[in-house]
Amino acid sequence: MTGLKRGTVKLIPHQEEWDQNAKEMIGILFELLNDAAIDIQHVGSTAIQSIHAKPIIDIAVGVGELNDILPYIELLKQHGIIYRGEDVKGQMLFVMGDFQNDTRTHHIHVVKWREMEWNHYISFRDYLNTYPEKAMIYDECKKKLAAQFPDDRKSYTEGKQGLIECLLREADRWKSGAPVS
Repeated sequence: MTGLKRGTVKLIPHQEEWDQNAKEMIGILFELLNDAAIDIQHVGSTAIQSIHAKPIIDIAVGVGELNDILPYIELLKQHGIIYRGEDVKGQMLFVMGDFQNDTRTHHIHVVKWREMEWNHYISFRDYLNTYPEKAMIYDECKKKLAAQFPDDRKSYTEGKQGLIECLLREADRWKSGAPVS
């Protein structure tokens, strides 16, 4: 199952179809974006094998400069990939889904390749896939917040932020070769 009503929170166990869906979407994005995309990766909770996730596929598109994507906005729109703006400083958000039913299936985050945002997406995914005990800590936090905020994605997201920042610091140390505690 892929897709969730905008603003809601529902977590389900990892689905193998998410990996295949992400691979297909990455192929489409590489085809559409040609040389503008340096790298495209499946990120977010649907890319972490051992945890529950909202059934929305997160994709990170690494570009040289954010403006590199601007000439492709109309082409992406023609393929159902809608530009939503700079949702977070330093990244541009595109979404896909069933807009008549206010459902989202994909969040596509365009960021500068190998800059902080890109590195965070990749490090977080790789760290939690490498250390399932850390992934379980994150999973428990997510499940608690999802039960508390099923119709308030903003509060759900804000509730995770402190743990995400802690895990990102650990992931950064791990990437630099420091031992995991």
